[in-house]
Amino acid sequence: MSVKGKNSYSIQSVDNALDVLEALCDEGDGFRIARLSERLGMHKMSVFRHLATFENRGYVEKEKGSDRYRLGLSAYEIGQKLLSRMGLLRKARPIMARLVRECEEAVYIAVPRGAEVLFLDMADSSHQVKVIPLLGKRYAMQTSAAGKVLLAHTTGEGKVAGEGSLPPDVLSSIRAQGFCCDVAALGDGIASIAVPLFGAGGKPQAALCLVGPDFRLPEATVESVFLPHLREAGKIISSRLGHSKKA
Repeated sequence: MSVKGKNSYSIQSVDNALDVLEALCDEGDGFRIARLSERLGMHKMSVFRHLATFENRGYVEKEKGSDRYRLGLSAYEIGQKLLSRMGLLRKARPIMARLVRECEEAVYIAVPRGAEVLFLDMADSSHQVKVIPLLGKRYAMQTSAAGKVLLAHTTGEGKVAGEGSLPPDVLSSIRAQGFCCDVAALGDGIASIAVPLFGAGGKPQAALCLVGPDFRLPEATVESVFLPHLREAGKIISSRLGHSKKA
């Protein structure tokens, strides 16, 4: 008896419903049915039925006095339950909070997801002028500091899910220095510094990132002012994840 691939058991209606939810995740201001239908290539009535079902269960909300739909509290609740059970975040959050106090900039945990890096969790700063939250956003591995630092510490030559590579000399340089910086990779006027977080066996699990407006993270002071705190936080979190220098 042959073993079927995962796609053989896929249910099209469920796939379509999840496409609707994922589209709503990508757009904070919500979507109208016509726009969702156009984006997903689905019939308007099919989109409406999925939204109505999700709305009945609290996963989707319709704005009062508008025909826009957005994610509801049930979706948020289930996401929070998942995050609360992740050992990485439980161990990292106290250190992230301390790092925010030391550097007065937002701190993120970013994790690899295929050819992209996903900004999974954050501890925000108290600055009045701050970067738009990046929670839930994804960026190509090869473009962001978080992605590059993960690529540099991953076995192989930077290849991720068949999406090309970074030059070996670039990866070697990042790996040798143990961190990576970028400006504008996450958006205009945004700078970030990232270090890898290792688990048992020395495999990179995530990246710890300091993110803020580029005028507060000038290249001239990044290494002397911010990097020492970021490195120390990364070492502590990695240790909590079971990493040791001998691994």
